[in-house]
Amino acid sequence: MMEEKGAKQMDRIQWKLTLAALFLVCLLSACQTETALKKNPGKAIPSAGEVQVGGDGEKAIKIGFSMDTLLEERWLKDRDLFKEAVEELGAEVEIMAANGDDAVQISQAETLIKQGVDLLVVVPHNAEATASIVKKAHEAGIKVISYDRLVKNADIDLYISFDNEKVGELQARAIAKLVPKGKYVYIGGAITDHNAHLFKRGVFNVLQPLIEKGDIQIVYDQWSRDWTPANAFVNMEDALKANQNQIDAVIAANDATAGGAIQALAVQGLAGKIPVAGQDAELAAAQRIIRGTQTMTVYKPIGTLTKEAAELAVRMAKGENIEASRKINNGKIEVPSVLLSPIAVDKHNMDRTIIADGFHSREEVYK
Repeated sequence: MMEEKGAKQMDRIQWKLTLAALFLVCLLSACQTETALKKNPGKAIPSAGEVQVGGDGEKAIKIGFSMDTLLEERWLKDRDLFKEAVEELGAEVEIMAANGDDAVQISQAETLIKQGVDLLVVVPHNAEATASIVKKAHEAGIKVISYDRLVKNADIDLYISFDNEKVGELQARAIAKLVPKGKYVYIGGAITDHNAHLFKRGVFNVLQPLIEKGDIQIVYDQWSRDWTPANAFVNMEDALKANQNQIDAVIAANDATAGGAIQALAVQGLAGKIPVAGQDAELAAAQRIIRGTQTMTVYKPIGTLTKEAAELAVRMAKGENIEASRKINNGKIEVPSVLLSPIAVDKHNMDRTIIADGFHSREEVYK
């Protein structure tokens, strides 16, 4: 009997010890959750089965990348290079593209926020509309980087791009050197894109003194909705009709719109006879430059941009403070900004810029 009583007593002690251990585990888990919520108020805390860890046992950083579109060659390169750069840093990236639809981009960004990304990178389709994305992200304790294009009227944490006014200045200088006097057509980008306004401002920084002297006349100036070559084609057609084909130079806001303008010139037998500027260094544009139907493009080394953006995104996601030497006003605040330098490219320096960097191969360009 004594042995039986002793066994039962031992069982009760073991049971109490088990309950105490379980209580301590629950208490520790609750404390960790409370700490995480304090650090990231409003941000979802994943369950034990959802947590992903890196090699050092810490949760892997996850970056959300909300893109306007993947319908242009340039943005496909940004997507692939940014993903590669983020993953090389041991972080993860979730990418969504809205293909020019504001409502879709906002919805996709909300999805990324709900997934609990550590930081959100946004390429806005509409500089104004995407301000709501920034607000929602901040409410969830998530910082936002505006990538390549500036989000207007929002408390953006960082803006990284190229010096887009300088892009326009490079275009205008190249064309004005070839055509110091004459009738100019300006084919703009999407009016909803803040960069389109910066490109145009840069162009007119250079052209305005020549306009005031009477050397240059702007005979057509129009935006191209959504940056599409089709809309640029219509604009160029209208410009040619309005001026009985008497055009001396064309500056287009990017290579896609330059391509549309060149198609319209080709219909009139003018392709290659009128200088045309673009920017983005797309493969089709590089090939047109070699053929002689496009005069120049502006190369923005996307590899440099994506690598810099990835490094800054991961550092900010880890809570590091970023020192930015420049500030850009977005209508609400002076946004800390990192601006990289663009490069003018024509047939004379194609090999030592675009091709030397591996942006396009020589075989592709000279095909």
